[in-house]
Amino acid sequence: MDTSAAEEAFYEPLGQGRYRATEHTVGPWSDKAQHLGPVAALLVRGVEQHTAESGRGVRRVTVDVLGPVPVDEVEVRCEVSRPGRSVELVTAEISAGGRVAALARAWLMRRADTTEVASDESRRLPAPDSCGPMPLPAGWSGGYARALDWRNANTSDPGLGGTAVWGRPRLPLVAGERTSPLQRLFAVADCSSGVSSPLPFERWAFANTDLTVHLSRDPVDEWVGLDAKTAIGPDGAGLTHSTLHDATGPVGRSAQALMPSRV
Repeated sequence: MDTSAAEEAFYEPLGQGRYRATEHTVGPWSDKAQHLGPVAALLVRGVEQHTAESGRGVRRVTVDVLGPVPVDEVEVRCEVSRPGRSVELVTAEISAGGRVAALARAWLMRRADTTEVASDESRRLPAPDSCGPMPLPAGWSGGYARALDWRNANTSDPGLGGTAVWGRPRLPLVAGERTSPLQRLFAVADCSSGVSSPLPFERWAFANTDLTVHLSRDPVDEWVGLDAKTAIGPDGAGLTHSTLHDATGPVGRSAQALMPSRV
């Protein structure tokens, strides 16, 4: 892991659920708006902290984008929307200037030993250490893209509608804290649409309105693999779906609804 920026992070904690976003959260569409990756990770961090003693695993999270999340001070709030002994629904929101900018709804389920029936037929990706660096595609801008370590996991070129890559954040999510494997996964999962996009960045924008992740187990590694593909329809809609991996194998799947538009 790159430790040259060990004192830096995506967010600086301000106390009482408030954080200051750093330049490393900047997304590709505006230098004043955050990428959804660190936003989703910060929301999931809130869910983890809110339910740390429950013993349940996070099994599905949907993040809905209600508006741009500014590169500024933000606040995260969480609440249990549906309590239960085996299944629980937790809602987390991130706001700035009194406006809710993104909302996450997370289903947590009780853990149990299902080792004897565990299975997943998704293809395995080559190990991250065996993959060469992936140069950032033309048009990838913003501090967030540069704050991740990228590896090319197959022979396909990024931007041809489908690709497999490994990514990991170079920085902690919150300064002074260790980033959990689940937070790392959400910090990278939103990049599926970018790495697999068939659209040239210099001519097309394709912001997503949401990110949904279903998990079949808890992630356990700092690397996040994206086996992603994007489809663009004829009437202004797009869809990205991806199989998510850690270094031990598939861990879940993600989907994003895209809105392609000419720039």
